[in-house]
This record gives sequence, structure tokens and C-alpha cells, in this order.
Amino acid sequence: MKDRLAHHHSTGTPTVLKQPAWMAALVHLVLVLLGAGAGWLVTVLVEWLVTLPWAPMQGPARLLTSVPEPWLTVGLLSAGAVLGLIVALIARYEELSVAVSNERITLTRKAKDQEFARHRIQQVFLDGKQLVLLGAENDELARESCDLDARRVADAFRAHGYTWVDEDPCKDDFRRWVSDMPGLPTGADALLKARARLLDKKSAGVTDELLELRAELARLGVVVRDEKRCQYWRLSGRRG
Repeated sequence: MKDRLAHHHSTGTPTVLKQPAWMAALVHLVLVLLGAGAGWLVTVLVEWLVTLPWAPMQGPARLLTSVPEPWLTVGLLSAGAVLGLIVALIARYEELSVAVSNERITLTRKAKDQEFARHRIQQVFLDGKQLVLLGAENDELARESCDLDARRVADAFRAHGYTWVDEDPCKDDFRRWVSDMPGLPTGADALLKARARLLDKKSAGVTDELLELRAELARLGVVVRDEKRCQYWRLSGRRG
């Protein structure tokens, strides 16, 4: 692995980091099987429900059991498998891939690319399961969820000559946010309140809104990271 990475560095060939094909295939298979298993379980449950006059959902249960076998079981197994496949494809679509070259870093998620020229990147590290690109004046250029193998990621960046550090050099500067706390630039507290409300939600689109608010905070010179449902913040060197 290190020999290949060194060759990529010497030739200028980008190193692309993403989940291997065998792992993606395994995840797809597992989710399809789980979906099919859920479909079979629904078959068992509806057949049991129709024997209990007091049970809820009698109408839908009787409607399903009116479908003759084996078509009921086949249909529910197929529907569960398709649902599992859809979940697997969505998960694959939302995974992060990283292209590391001598000139730039490209982060790709949901078919959207973020490019960062080499001269902007001062340090790179993993903060738990998040890949962080640190720029001048301790400004965070990017913070992305990353399930890639940590050693592969570190080796790729080092092989292309980037400064890789084992932990956040600014970790001691973060403070836990509470409403109306002093020290924040004007407007930052309102943005953090909006993020706090979103962190309590699990609906679709919340992640993108959180990223937009993170970008707004960055423009004010505030770096934010999330730990569970709590927000921690620090000031970057370009505040104001």
C-alpha cells in the first residue's frame, strides 16, 4: 500500500480513497437480506393479527391475507428486498470519497465536489469519524463525516506531502456552547441557536441545513463541531 502511494506521489497520480467494491457489495447484500427478512416477518405478523379480533390494523391485515399464497409471501419478500436495496444505494450515495493529489484535495459526497488547492491546506487530521482540513489562521476549510479506514487516509495524505497530524491542534480552544454566552461575534449566537434546534431533529435535509449554518458561522470566524447533540465552538484567526 505505501509503495503504491509513494508511486502516486512521485508521478502526480491522484490517490482516490473510497469504500472498496467488495465492502459496498457486502453492505448491499446484507441490507437486501434484512429487507427480505422484514418482508417475511410482516407476512407472519399479518396472519397472526387476523386471528385477534381486538388487535388494531385489522383492515390492512385482512386485505393482505386476502392475497393467495405463495404470492403474498413472494410479494412481501420482494418489497422488503427492494426497500433494502434502496437504503443501500442511498447510503452509498451519501458516502464520502477523497481524491488526494499533489495539487489539490477533492471531497465528494452526494455527487457534489469540494476542491481545495494545496496551498490553502496547512494540516489534515481525523477528529473521531470526521476528516478535517485546516487552513491558515486555524480556519477549518472542511469537516466531513468519514468512514474510510483511518490508516489509509493518513498514508495517502502523507504520501502526497501534506502535513498530517494525529489530533486537532486546536482542540483545547473549543468551548461548549450555551445560549447567550459571551465572546461570540455579533450574529453567531443566533446561528448556533438555529443549529441547536436542528440537532434535535432527524428529518431529511437537516444535514444540509447544518452545513449551511456551519458555513455562515465560518464567515463570522467561528469554528463549530458537534458532539452528540452538543455544540462546541472556537474562534478562528480571521474573525471579524
